[in-house]
Amino acid sequence: MDPNQTKIAIVGAGLIGRAWAIVFARAGHAVAMYDVDADALRKGLAVLEGALADLRAAGLLDEEPAATRARIAPAATLAEAVSGAGYVQENIAEKLPAKQALFAEMDRLAGPDTILASSTSTIPTSQWSEKLAGRARCLVAHPINPPHLVPLVELSPAPWTSPDVVARTQALLEAAGQVPIVVRTEIQGFILNRLQGALLAEAFRLYADGYASTEDIDKTVRDGLGLRWSFM
Repeated sequence: MDPNQTKIAIVGAGLIGRAWAIVFARAGHAVAMYDVDADALRKGLAVLEGALADLRAAGLLDEEPAATRARIAPAATLAEAVSGAGYVQENIAEKLPAKQALFAEMDRLAGPDTILASSTSTIPTSQWSEKLAGRARCLVAHPINPPHLVPLVELSPAPWTSPDVVARTQALLEAAGQVPIVVRTEIQGFILNRLQGALLAEAFRLYADGYASTEDIDKTVRDGLGLRWSFM
């Protein structure tokens, strides 16, 4: 898989799927976008066009929106979407049975070297890939919403995920301008959400125990900690 030019399949045309399509098309990849709901796909592509125009207006897109949009094609079927793809990014609802069924179908349809990645924020790779024949090519690639603006991506492989798959995914994402990190062992919440959760838990404790008002806690993060972190 060429990290600079390979077909990408996006499965699920919601907010995250559309953002991923922008990430990869902006980087020069041909993108096939599929959703089981044809109307959702049509509407999603229309929203995506508006997002590209906004990015261009903000100086965050180096070419005309039409040029990026031209690399994104709707796919009528899942088979069409994954055919010839080097990498598939799944973005459906956080329901384990649905993900298991979808990945079983993609494992059957995709080429043997195609990487199958999930955007899930809650379901470990091992739970939806365990019974797949091609489970070694599966991993979580959890974006920080929205990924076309926030570059961090958390890669969380299962114990059986091939190290080569992790390395290839890292290379692909880095070439697309993202910042992938690797979660070495599966853990609920990955890294960012656990760090964020620790801060939120302490904020709630400080308020509940009477140390500070909600307004002053907000000011502490917005006008203090947030600004400090912004240039670290």
